[in-house]
Amino acid sequence: MTDQNLAVVVLAAGQGTRMKSSTPKVLHPLAGIPLLGHVLATARALEPSHIITVVRHGRDQVAEAASALLPECVICDQDDIPGTGRAVEVALNALPGDFDGDVVVVSGDVPLLDADTLREFIAAHRSARAAATVLSALLDDATGYGRVVRAADGSLDRIVEQKDAAEDELAITEVNSGSYVFSARALREQLPRIGTDNAQGEKYLTDVVGLLRASGSTVEATPVAESWMVSGVNDRVQLSELGERLNRMIVRGWQRAGVTVQDPSTTWIDRNVTLAEDVEILPGTQLKGATKVERGATIGPDTTLVDCEVGEGATVKRTDGTLAVIGAGASVGPFSYLRPGTYLGAGGKIGTFVETKNATIGENSKVPHLSYIGDTEVGVGSNVGAGTITANYDGVNKHRTVVGSHARTGSHNVFVAPVRIGDGAYTGAGTVVRKDVPAGALALNVAPQRNITGWVVQNRAGTAAADAAAAADGEQD
Repeated sequence: MTDQNLAVVVLAAGQGTRMKSSTPKVLHPLAGIPLLGHVLATARALEPSHIITVVRHGRDQVAEAASALLPECVICDQDDIPGTGRAVEVALNALPGDFDGDVVVVSGDVPLLDADTLREFIAAHRSARAAATVLSALLDDATGYGRVVRAADGSLDRIVEQKDAAEDELAITEVNSGSYVFSARALREQLPRIGTDNAQGEKYLTDVVGLLRASGSTVEATPVAESWMVSGVNDRVQLSELGERLNRMIVRGWQRAGVTVQDPSTTWIDRNVTLAEDVEILPGTQLKGATKVERGATIGPDTTLVDCEVGEGATVKRTDGTLAVIGAGASVGPFSYLRPGTYLGAGGKIGTFVETKNATIGENSKVPHLSYIGDTEVGVGSNVGAGTITANYDGVNKHRTVVGSHARTGSHNVFVAPVRIGDGAYTGAGTVVRKDVPAGALALNVAPQRNITGWVVQNRAGTAAADAAAAADGEQD
């Protein structure tokens, strides 16, 4: 149910220079989702009446991504006045003038802060009837964070940014996480009073806390249960650290849901992957995007699947697959490459060193070895011989090959598309098929073999081959 007294502001205007990337920081992926996507999903789970994303650096990219991730969010542009205080001020101006509820402020680069934690945080804020509540964290090393300075009675006094902190304040280990709940009324009263007279020349949102306390309003600081929940991403080291932590959580969750993961340390599972009970994942496996694996399937070792569907009881070994569908009981690998548009029917097989693309391989049909099958349809119960190539590209256009049901094609065939091989047809080894093969026919175009006796001895005299041939001739005599 929508909370009509709650709005969420997501701060995504920062430049993120320490990432050293042309990609805006909040769009770097974590478990297959942009950092911003994790935060927007959490915001949506709170069911607020308004969600506002504040953008500036990389404006068009961030705005486009935010709208795609959460169409109902409002995009709000920060102007040239820097600082989180200004970002929240422009977001507040985007809210309806009569909105008088609570405003949650979260950072677009803090992806692990979950909705349950925020719900408890909001409840504590409302219970205390506070004008502002800061979500704090206790850290062993507080370097770089704003410090939470408490009064003698333990209440929140103020927040001091690292660059503005005195020596005794730098020793404080309780820090500002960058997440807050404010009364909308308090923000409207205090934000216009904030200046930029500080070490960074920015309009600090944290200054609102001091102003509210000075005015006699209730301000609180509530420590988060686990400090990692409010860890932000400022560079690629922190991105990988949070990625590793989140992956451990995802893997553990699937293990508890009935999935066997032999080696969690080498298994990576994206947030949107779906796994059924009794799936087994072997070492070195990456399941990415919206991959879905049904009950009893075995994936790995050394396998990467992106946006793939794997049927019940299937086996996928040492395979790289993208946008492929693998039927129940089918077998793939080792060393298979499934490109987009691959559909393998139930009980089918794509084997060793086989590449497929835009290909439908029917139920119980097999492409076992050393083949390229592109723009192709194979019926049911057929076997495509080792070393087969579908020559689907004429230099300008792609063409399709159709292999019927219960066909048997020979080793080292080339099917020059467009071409059709009928149901129950056979092709001989080494055949280049340039025209349709009728159902039940045998196609072959191999020239008669010709042996030139004595050629090696006559033309390669003095070689080991000639010596061996001569010796063999002597034995036969």
